[in-house]
Amino acid sequence: MRQKQKLHLMVITALFAASITVMTAYMLHIPIPTGGYIHLGDALIYLAACLLPTPCAAAAAAIGAGLADLLTAPVWVLPTLIIKAVVVLFFTSGGERLLCRRNLAAMVAAGLFSPSAYALAGCAMAGTMAAFVPQFLGTLVQGIGSGALFLVIAPALDGVKLKERVRA
Repeated sequence: MRQKQKLHLMVITALFAASITVMTAYMLHIPIPTGGYIHLGDALIYLAACLLPTPCAAAAAAIGAGLADLLTAPVWVLPTLIIKAVVVLFFTSGGERLLCRRNLAAMVAAGLFSPSAYALAGCAMAGTMAAFVPQFLGTLVQGIGSGALFLVIAPALDGVKLKERVRA
């Protein structure tokens, strides 16, 4: 890979990390009674996973979401670094479109994996399985919102051929 292409990819990765941080920590940031908050930052993680090579998307997701947690709920930083990097693995950046069958299935899989993983982390932190359902439901709502936003953004970005522009 040429030096210019590497720099281009690094800049896009950093922009995604920053955007994920802002979207997760501050935009439509809705606290939930069980602790934590609902956000739409995962939609940008899904988008990064569909656009960038997997290592770059995983870095953007982990760094962006991890920084958001560092700013708002530091106890969740370590689980977030792992969970968000894994979420990226469900998606593919191959192909010509952001919204393809695999990425639709990935959105559903990520929307179930993330709440389950956070619920298990919440149980470990609380020391009881009673934390599972409240944590799962709050994070599930977040996943549904992020999935809906991704379903709106992805076709629009496919329409303007964003993948071609990013790869240029």
